[in-house]
Amino acid sequence: MKVKITFDDVRNSSVVKTYIQKADESLIARGYTEHSFAHVTRVAEDASRILLTLGYDERDAELAKIAGYLHDIGNVINRIDHAQSGAVMAFRILDNMGADPEDIATIITAIGNHDESTAFPVNAVAAALILADKCDVRSTRVRNLDFATYDQHDRVNYAVKESIIDIEKGSHIHLRLTVDLDMCSVMDYFEIFLGRMLLCRKAAEKLGLEFRMSINGEKVI
Repeated sequence: MKVKITFDDVRNSSVVKTYIQKADESLIARGYTEHSFAHVTRVAEDASRILLTLGYDERDAELAKIAGYLHDIGNVINRIDHAQSGAVMAFRILDNMGADPEDIATIITAIGNHDESTAFPVNAVAAALILADKCDVRSTRVRNLDFATYDQHDRVNYAVKESIIDIEKGSHIHLRLTVDLDMCSVMDYFEIFLGRMLLCRKAAEKLGLEFRMSINGEKVI
């Protein structure tokens, strides 16, 4: 009998915990920013909050939350095509848990469409996941403790002291960043994240919204 899997079912799964941990270990070895429990929990919560604020039903928000929590497990295989491999892994995990096929389909579609190289906001859950994932920019994701060896990606992330997603139903979704401009310029930010911000615009449009971004109170998108 198929069941309605909950976020707590997924979060408490020892299998899921192992894959998240091991996926992040692979990224540590490659020098990437944090993709562990802090990141996936924040993405899960923001994806759910976006849909609830916009009036989507609680089940859609729950599926977005599950997709957010599982979205990066494919990194345990390889960073390349991790969205697609992660979707396949999520299918196996959720199917073994007895999840409803329609719920599985929604979750793995969102996961498979979250990486900017191949992403597209094919449905509301995918759009919410894209926005939550791409807007998680903050200094605490930088793990390199040697500032002298920071690359541009480290420097830009470290310069972001606060990131807040505001949602105005029927109008816009607004990413508000507080950035130390002595550490990186606005141009540095866009050089790294322009592709992500354009994807956020598409995702917001899927939800009937305009995407806005401001840095230190000044509108840049």
